Amino acid sequence: MAETLITNLSWGEMEVCIGEQKLHFKDCKIWPGGAREWNWGETGTQHTPGIQPADIQEILTHGVDVLMLARGMFGRLGVCAETEALLRERGIPYHSENTKEAVQLFNQLAGEGKRVGGVFHSTC
Repeated sequence: MAETLITNLSWGEMEVCIGEQKLHFKDCKIWPGGAREWNWGETGTQHTPGIQPADIQEILTHGVDVLMLARGMFGRLGVCAETEALLRERGIPYHSENTKEAVQLFNQLAGEGKRVGGVFHSTC
């Protein structure tokens, strides 16, 4: 499986490399070997209450060792209590960080060979 890394982050844009393939997103869902745009409209996500269980379900189907919940550049995106409860129930460690720190940790863990996934918000 091709290594998945986040190679660039700036306000409103992220570059994700899966092997030689480069993808660009505003907000994205990432899992080992894949990524796609994170369209909040699919689940009705808003800054409050924030990341919902439905936002991470697709990622969990790909089997991850750890999950990043990137809450925006200034940490303004919340995380629903139900999302954290789901991850605890399944025994999946997670990190809820502002996006810059989440990207750094994602790349570190992926580089260590962990099956890491996450949802990433590149503004606010």
